[in-house]
Amino acid sequence: MAVTVAQHKNFVAGEWVDSVEGGTMEVLNPSTGETIAEVPSATAADVDRAVEAGQRALPEWLETTPQERSELLLKLAAVIDEHADELAQIESQNVGKPLSYARDEMPVCADNIRFFAGAARILEGRSAGEYMRGYTSMIRREPLGIVAGIAPWNYPLMMAVWKLAPALAAGNVQVLKPSEQTPLSLLRFAQLAEGILPAGVLNVVTGDGVPAGQRLVEHPDVRLVSLTGDVETGRIVARTASDTLKRVHLELGGKAPVIVFDDADPAAVAEAIKIAGYWNSGQDCTAASRVVAGPGIYDALLEQLVPAVESLKVGDPAEGDEIEMGPVISKAQQDRVMGFLERASAAKAKVLTGGDSRGPGFFVTPTVVTDVGQDAEIVQKEVFGPVVSVQRFSSDDEALAWANDVRYGLSASVWTRDVGRALNAARKLQFGTVWINDHIPLVSEMPHGGYKQSGYGKDLSAYSLEDYTQIKHVMAKLN
Repeated sequence: MAVTVAQHKNFVAGEWVDSVEGGTMEVLNPSTGETIAEVPSATAADVDRAVEAGQRALPEWLETTPQERSELLLKLAAVIDEHADELAQIESQNVGKPLSYARDEMPVCADNIRFFAGAARILEGRSAGEYMRGYTSMIRREPLGIVAGIAPWNYPLMMAVWKLAPALAAGNVQVLKPSEQTPLSLLRFAQLAEGILPAGVLNVVTGDGVPAGQRLVEHPDVRLVSLTGDVETGRIVARTASDTLKRVHLELGGKAPVIVFDDADPAAVAEAIKIAGYWNSGQDCTAASRVVAGPGIYDALLEQLVPAVESLKVGDPAEGDEIEMGPVISKAQQDRVMGFLERASAAKAKVLTGGDSRGPGFFVTPTVVTDVGQDAEIVQKEVFGPVVSVQRFSSDDEALAWANDVRYGLSASVWTRDVGRALNAARKLQFGTVWINDHIPLVSEMPHGGYKQSGYGKDLSAYSLEDYTQIKHVMAKLN
């Protein structure tokens, strides 16, 4: 049966427009490898047009009150609630994630927008006062102006929401570029939300990182770029942004350790890793990808983990709600993951389960790897696929040293019944989020962001508003 190829346009200045130069690019269903949509292939000219739309919208948007912005954000959240199943269906097909998982994300997206709708109304500086005789000083917290968001392919709508909600709440206007591989749920959201925001306040441009993303970073009128992506892209963005001294917000992935002390419950840990290690086919910056287990629990944990992983139902999410894991995003990603496994096997690592790929589509079997040293590539680098390594530590100090001995620092978890041991580990782990006896939940009220080469800046929570605002001192003479 022929696949219907949907045609899409960019959303600029409140209108749907083709790319300036007329180019298009294909969007694939990773479960089948088939083309399901065509979207504009933006160039620098498209980005310039979107930024100009933001410039025209900014003066009036700066006059809006926090209450007005809050009410508009609440309407955006309601759009997600009203069309949650449709958006989940689109995202499931475009990303290849199980439909039930995509459905779970929609209330989270709506909640995040609602959180920032509330946060918009409590932005404040420090209290005014007289710090020099005869003068009153006050602090104003003001928006930056035009900000750019570059969203990743693993959570296309959620990561876009993480960028647009604080940006708009703070009074900025925004240009969003979704991943060229997964733009469809954001484009549909923009269609559904059309008319809620003034024209030009939110613009969506589709295209490759070069030239579209590059131009966003280079543009002198863009005052902040928020990127969720890989470390190398983050380095390029930071270097490029330095030419115009714009702010940069980077969330650059992770290699999350799961420290399992001997007093933990192996069955509970295995069940948690089955979810957190393989959610979204392991294509998650916080994925439980690196287990560091104590000598007394190591064997018992593997006895529980391997059958738990083997029980995962893998397939095209269109097959039904029983599917628990879909494909990885592309043939290139499939090849990349398999390359990690081939090199690990050549280095004498042991694959306890999984380790192969299949088609049609870009599937990798859920994999558990053991007998890997701390310096092994599969331990040190982000695989971003359904692969979990398991190491055996000999002491608490070694467990913490191994956990910290990677260039990433986004998230980690600790499993133990000993409160003191857990809190000591949480204190010493060099990661932006540390879970105790769980792995992966996030909430709108708490910050999410990395240490080390996982980047800087915070998503979620009121802390993210610090990135999207700037501080002004106003000083008045009291004559």
